[in-house]
Amino acid sequence: MNQEQIQRELEFKAIRSSGAGGQHVNKVSSKVELSFSILLSDGLSSLEKERLLHKLGTKITKDAVMVLQCDTSRSQHKNKQIVVKRFFELVQKALKVPKKRKPTKPSKAAVEKRLKLKRKASDKKVNRQKPKWD
Repeated sequence: MNQEQIQRELEFKAIRSSGAGGQHVNKVSSKVELSFSILLSDGLSSLEKERLLHKLGTKITKDAVMVLQCDTSRSQHKNKQIVVKRFFELVQKALKVPKKRKPTKPSKAAVEKRLKLKRKASDKKVNRQKPKWD
């Protein structure tokens, strides 16, 4: 992943924020929308593109464009920084390959301990029953 190349491919759009804020909210476009086309990116390999499309399926449009928004701050500049940081964290997390699990068996001591505890619980429940006078 070429981070500088991807940074150049990001597209930003400023939108008016919703919610309370009075007159200021109605005249200032502080909400920032980031869009990034995964298929058209030159900063990602084909394998990375495939992985992103698979992992980030819910955050991607039908045209394979990832769209993120940020309106946490009243400053457009700060919102832009936040959304870019969030974007790269999301991409890094999606591209991280999880370690393959090595199957293991429980130790003999662990098996014996579990069976012993099961037997103890079973005996406890048997002792709660009324005695049989056969």
